[in-house]
Amino acid sequence: MNILVWHVHGSWLTTFVQGPHSCLVPVTEDRGPDGLGRARTWQWPDSVREMTPDQLRAADIDLMVLQRPHEIELAHRWTGRRPGADVPAVYVEHNSPHESPVDTRHPLAGRSDIPLVHVTHFNELMWDNGRAPTEVIEHGIIDPGHLWTGQEQRAAVVVNEPVRRGRTTGTDLLPRFAQWAPLDVFGMRTEGLAHHLGLPPDRCRSRDLPQSELHPAMARCRLYLHPVRWTSLGLSLLEAMYLGMPVVALATTEVCEAVPDTAGVVSNRMHVLRSAVRGLLADRDHARRTGEAARAAVQARYGQRRFQDDWDRLIKEVTR
Repeated sequence: MNILVWHVHGSWLTTFVQGPHSCLVPVTEDRGPDGLGRARTWQWPDSVREMTPDQLRAADIDLMVLQRPHEIELAHRWTGRRPGADVPAVYVEHNSPHESPVDTRHPLAGRSDIPLVHVTHFNELMWDNGRAPTEVIEHGIIDPGHLWTGQEQRAAVVVNEPVRRGRTTGTDLLPRFAQWAPLDVFGMRTEGLAHHLGLPPDRCRSRDLPQSELHPAMARCRLYLHPVRWTSLGLSLLEAMYLGMPVVALATTEVCEAVPDTAGVVSNRMHVLRSAVRGLLADRDHARRTGEAARAAVQARYGQRRFQDDWDRLIKEVTR
């Protein structure tokens, strides 16, 4: 089966393309947002094929996997076929509604021919989905291995563009957390973050690393800190749990579902989070045991096989 899917969310797509189907990934000469082509920092199988818009027009396409509203028109223009009418399609919604969970209507809410696939039950609940049929297929993670050493008494944070995203990702909370533990902030466009927050460089180190170096560097930190107020369930949180890292996180969005009590501390009370951070920094054995529980929990719920089985079931339903 040939599946048209854009390279939008690299971590999610890396698991998706491991399935049994051929994935046709659009590529343009400038490799802009609508034509990134194959990943350069993740390992994708040979079943992922780059295709230009001209090639897509002549290609056999059995399913379209859409992830952004404008891809509905883009798919029609580049392939000559209408998603949901001429070719079966599904729409994957990666995000929580940004404006308001009360009044935000999903772009597909007015149509019933394209199933809307949410990546968390929280997101499915918070969006106004209208008459769109909905599914929830939770994340699946390719196991990076149990890499945690915890040798550095630091807290790892993963966030892209923390200055621009601000309160959404809890960037404003980092100075408070930096009082309790020195931070390693991993992600794109993290340079200059310490200066922006008025922190000494050693209390908030920026770490924009290649994907191949990211997990080992995270795993050297004693714990994983998730200060995010309002985004979908971050794959970086689940990856940290796979690494065997204990978690300290805000009790927001889907985090309470993903992180059981044995895997760390999830709370919106800052004094509770402070005690958790300090306790994990002070007791490496406690951090190790908590991280092992985190790894067991994420393996049980967010495994690659379960993810692929869920997608195979849905693909069969929408293409039959």
